[in-house]
Amino acid sequence: MSHAHELHFSFELFPPRTPVGWTNLPRLIGELAAVKPAFFSVTYGAGGSDQNGTYDTLIQVIKQTGIEAAPHLTCIGSTRTGIAALLDQYRAAGVRRIVALRGDLPATAISNAAPGEFRYANELVSFIRETHGDHFQLEVAAYPEVHPQAASPDADFAAYLRKVEAGASGAVTQYFYNADAYFDFVERGEKAGLRIPVVPGIMPIVNYGQLQRFSDACGAEIPRWLRLRLESYGEDKASLQTFGLDVVTRLAETLLKGGAPGLHFYTLNQAEPTLKLWRNLGLPAA
Repeated sequence: MSHAHELHFSFELFPPRTPVGWTNLPRLIGELAAVKPAFFSVTYGAGGSDQNGTYDTLIQVIKQTGIEAAPHLTCIGSTRTGIAALLDQYRAAGVRRIVALRGDLPATAISNAAPGEFRYANELVSFIRETHGDHFQLEVAAYPEVHPQAASPDADFAAYLRKVEAGASGAVTQYFYNADAYFDFVERGEKAGLRIPVVPGIMPIVNYGQLQRFSDACGAEIPRWLRLRLESYGEDKASLQTFGLDVVTRLAETLLKGGAPGLHFYTLNQAEPTLKLWRNLGLPAA
């Protein structure tokens, strides 16, 4: 781990959904900020339901820690005017990095099929570059195991290429448990002439039922051997978490040894699983 100073590590938060979550947020941010990540990203709910929460969480990170915070910005169902206003609001708050995503249509809107003025993330990236030049570092999503709604792996990769060509600065992947999927994806990008860093997304294993639900929804594969081992622990959560920590530690070590430019941790608004991984990997404590 001699390269630790060159690598970039980041943490993802979501806007709390309960009053207790908001009460606990400063402590959560403080515990994660203690290891000095490069930035925090803050997610955005389907159909814009969490936009105020995104902003409030972002401001909490910036004011409390001084560490860079990057809002997720989804464009489906949005207007150019609405996105322009958000970009101005973020710029005024000192934001220099944005995670630019298509996002999901809210369930109520699917029947009306009203996607707004943006259909794809590459259109959002182009719009931000047209209106703000190089002010923002723009991260886009990458799917080493193929986006669940993609017509084919080639169609999915073509969509990724369009986002990069529109002006993405870097990519963060969906989480995965198969390192080869990541290395294959990066190699494919290099063969296509892409030079942006592709940071793997890392999901700690804390709760098997929750992991299954997330993975079904986002198209992340839980390999059969891993699924069977996790199932075998039943209600023994402590053993499951110990095993999960070992598996994800090995995965992260493999990725870093293989040349990954850093790691993006999906914290699920829990500090301890991510910090245990951090310590296991021997990353700098401060």
